[in-house]
Amino acid sequence: MRTGRPKTPLTLTDVERGELESLARRARSAPALAQRARMVLACAAGQDNKAVARRVRVAPATVGKWRRRFLEHRMAGLLDEPRPGAPRQITDAQIEDVIVRTLESTPRGATHWSTREMARATGLSAMAISRIWRAFGLQPHRTETFKLSPDPLLIDKVRDIVGLYLQPPTHAVVYCVDVKPQIQALDRTAPLLPLRPGQMERRTHDYKRHGTTSLYAALDVESGKVMSQISSRQRAREFRAFLDRIDVNVPVGLDIHIILDNASAHKSALIRRWLIRHPRFQFHFTPTYASWLNLVERWFAALTTKQLRRGVHRSVRELVAAIQEFIAVHNEIGKPYVWVKSADEILASIARFAQRTLQGSRHLTSYVTNH
Repeated sequence: MRTGRPKTPLTLTDVERGELESLARRARSAPALAQRARMVLACAAGQDNKAVARRVRVAPATVGKWRRRFLEHRMAGLLDEPRPGAPRQITDAQIEDVIVRTLESTPRGATHWSTREMARATGLSAMAISRIWRAFGLQPHRTETFKLSPDPLLIDKVRDIVGLYLQPPTHAVVYCVDVKPQIQALDRTAPLLPLRPGQMERRTHDYKRHGTTSLYAALDVESGKVMSQISSRQRAREFRAFLDRIDVNVPVGLDIHIILDNASAHKSALIRRWLIRHPRFQFHFTPTYASWLNLVERWFAALTTKQLRRGVHRSVRELVAAIQEFIAVHNEIGKPYVWVKSADEILASIARFAQRTLQGSRHLTSYVTNH
């Protein structure tokens, strides 16, 4: 009985089988590519084209096509071939002109290019400019700020503080300490319009001030719990009172390591004399302009986001009550912040950023000089 032309055997290497099985199972695979992978796997298992077609629910000719493509080109044969389309109307020279203008110039009377201004300057459409910028990762409308620490002891301080996070000393506690000053008790000039289906919460843009307060906070690195103190001012004597509170609440026999910034109140003569009388305390100062190394800043950000920014407080007493409630909830359900980057990784990242900044500055200086 005639069964047609004999087919070339389809055999797979272990690597090809693994790639095909991954394509067939992976949720992010394109549906067509996953289907082709299943066809090839079924053919490699010895099934004929008609059986594979019934199983995958395609025409037998489709199975034959992808079987043949795989035999000729292996894995690359399962990809779609480039299709002819309309010829390009934007030349490489025009694309280069857009990129050079974007990177090395600004429009007259403005600090950065917009798609419409660049379109007028180059003769292209605003949509074409948008596609070019998107393809090359250019976003002239966006900007970010940065500040490099000029601290001569930057490396030593980074290693010291990160070492406390990653390998806390034994028989000691580590606290991240800082003050959030001048927290305002703000009330809106009209009642809030609450959240509803299809409508976000709305509030007036203006507000009434009802006074301010300041919050001292000490974040326990190991437990994530916060010790706090409300104060109307942020002088050295208030900071000393907060240190006294930490001293009372930490069991005798444990050393206390304090991570804090370089505020003048933290280095005053009053505090230096206090430290002499309390030898179990040891201060670790963050580098200048590097308060991001202090984990309590992350906790302050959560306080602002979850309570202060959208809160309505008609008095300082209401504000203090809201802050204390936030702290109580955090201490009940909060978890410690986990520091993941080593000191070497942080310093390498700073070095790379500084190098890019230096190169950009040299490029700008050269451009200005030549033009």
